[in-house]
Amino acid sequence: MNLLATGDVLNLNAPTGFENLQNISFGSLVGLAISFILIVAAVAFFFMLVLGGIKWITSGGDKGKTEAARNQITAGLVGLVIVFAAWAILTLIESFFGVSLRTFTIPGTP
Repeated sequence: MNLLATGDVLNLNAPTGFENLQNISFGSLVGLAISFILIVAAVAFFFMLVLGGIKWITSGGDKGKTEAARNQITAGLVGLVIVFAAWAILTLIESFFGVSLRTFTIPGTP
């Protein structure tokens, strides 16, 4: 069990397939985080919308449950509109000003 006593050599090299990790910068991580947050938010609000629809269908005519389902559907739609508006504003700023906010480069950093 003691590797040092037996003279075995430990391979401490990185596994193959991770060579491109050397090219990752802080700016690319921020861009990935922004894209990831937009995607996760859109999926979350979509599922909120779907669950509101299911609650509406299964409310059985109960006025309180129907109102709660309607509020959840409204919140899901507002959330989707906000997420897509944020994406559209980001895209418009990038195209009008010729900058790339999704790569987030800081001057003077590699």
